[in-house]
Amino acid sequence: MIRKLLNKVEGDRYIWLIMICLFIFSILSVYSASGTLAFRNHSGQTEIYLFRHSILILMGLGLMVIASRPNYRIYSRLAQILLWVSIPLLIITLIFGSDINDARRWITVPLIRVSFQTSDLAKVALIMYVARFLSRRQEDVKDFYRGYLPIILIITLVTLLIAIADFSSAAVLLATSLLLLFIGRVRLRYIAATVIVASVAFAFMVLLAYQFPHVGRLGTWKSRIESLVSSDGEPAYHVKQSKIAIAEGGILGKGPGNSIQKNFLPNSFSDYIFSVIIEEYGLLGAGFLIFLYLAFLYRSIKIIIRSPGTFGALLAAGLAFSLVIQALVNMAVAVDLLPSTGLPLPLVSMGGTSLWFTGLAVGIILSVSRQSGKERVVGEEPETMEAAEEEVSANFERRGAWQ
Repeated sequence: MIRKLLNKVEGDRYIWLIMICLFIFSILSVYSASGTLAFRNHSGQTEIYLFRHSILILMGLGLMVIASRPNYRIYSRLAQILLWVSIPLLIITLIFGSDINDARRWITVPLIRVSFQTSDLAKVALIMYVARFLSRRQEDVKDFYRGYLPIILIITLVTLLIAIADFSSAAVLLATSLLLLFIGRVRLRYIAATVIVASVAFAFMVLLAYQFPHVGRLGTWKSRIESLVSSDGEPAYHVKQSKIAIAEGGILGKGPGNSIQKNFLPNSFSDYIFSVIIEEYGLLGAGFLIFLYLAFLYRSIKIIIRSPGTFGALLAAGLAFSLVIQALVNMAVAVDLLPSTGLPLPLVSMGGTSLWFTGLAVGIILSVSRQSGKERVVGEEPETMEAAEEEVSANFERRGAWQ
């Protein structure tokens, strides 16, 4: 049955299969992890969150299908519009957005009364714009004033507006943008200088957080920096509960729905859903989930190599790396390698707009894949390594991107 469905879809079939697996993982995990939340808010009726989350996943899948249908070049035209719409929306959110945990990240759409996180739109819009800029300025990308300065100013503006309320999302977006600049042939010394400036700014922010912890979000940033180890040398509460969940999971796990730590972990259905997955499905289940993200990245890289145009290659690269980097950061937080970030696990954690915009991003990647497939028979592989290298070189030379 799955094979028949995959034969009817366009674009990379493996990515479609990966998305189906991630959505199944998401429904099972969220249904289990939201039990405590349902008991507290809806007298234990966990089906409410299962139904709501399933609807959101179907909507995300619908956006994926819709975004995969048009020629990917249309997103070059939409990039400027979406960017200049998202910047005012970010400003409006900072001023009038819903204040949750001292952060204004959400804005409510009038009339339909639907809240969404404007940074999700801004992330997709910025990646699309950077891909458009680099593809159109290949003659100028090595020039500081004509190539690098205009785009880094746009990147800085958007990431700063996001960082005020959501530093972790801004950091992932900045990392993805710099990676795109590197792929787009921007001089390495310009990128290195940006990394140094960003590191100094981060150190200054940490200093401010310790000096003025009661100002704005500085106190939250300070507490998250200290969240790895509490003042008495013991792990912080959520770190300890996450480690217990991982230890209890073992190799095979306790089985679906049998997690105990989901009742003690804060945000077990979003930020720490990976810990619940390890407890219920063990290291094997967690390893399979990591494999799905890495397989998605691998298939995206194949799409990038075969892309018929520079814009398509950069667009697919930016969206794919952004999704995978966020997934790795979420997992690193769950296993106590990074302080708490508040980033959900893409396509798995419970959420609204994050599922929608991630589905949109994957749909755009599939659009690039679909267009690439029109120029080459799907599944046709080079016979030798030399033929594969010649094909990659020919693609790059045709785009004029990595000459």
